[in-house]
Amino acid sequence: MAVQRMDNVGIVIEDLDAAIAFFTELGMELEGRMPIEERWAGTVAGLDDMRSEIAMLRVPEGPGRIELAKYHAPRAVTPEPAVAPANTLGLHRVMFAVDDIEDTLARLRPHGAELVGEVARYEDSYLLCYLRGPSGIIVGLAEQLG
Repeated sequence: MAVQRMDNVGIVIEDLDAAIAFFTELGMELEGRMPIEERWAGTVAGLDDMRSEIAMLRVPEGPGRIELAKYHAPRAVTPEPAVAPANTLGLHRVMFAVDDIEDTLARLRPHGAELVGEVARYEDSYLLCYLRGPSGIIVGLAEQLG
C-alpha cells in the first residue's frame, strides 16, 4: 500500500492571528478557522482536556496546506533552546517556491520575518534562504533562476 497524498503540515504557534497574517502575506489562502475541543482530538494528540483553535491555509491552485494550531489547554511548550539552530533533531521547516525572493522577504519582514542566514545562490538554478516567522517557524524560500 502506498501513501495517497500529503494532506498538510501542522505547526503549533503562539499567536494565531499573527501566523495567519504572515502566511496570507506569503500568498496562502485561509481555508477556515475553528475551535477544536472534542475528546477525539485529545485522544489523537495524546493530550488530556485539550482545547485548541486551528486555521487551515492552502497554496492557491495547489495541493499544499498548512494547519496552524494554537493550544489553549494544555498550553504550548517552548523548546529549549527557544530558538533552536537549523540542525536540531526533529526541527522542521516548510519550503515555498516564490517568484521573487527579495520582494517576498520585504513583504514578510513587517510580519516579523528574520533571515536565519543569508540569501544564497545555488549554481545558476536557485536563490535560497531560510527565515524565521511567527513562533520561530522556519520557512524556506526558493526562487528558480532563468
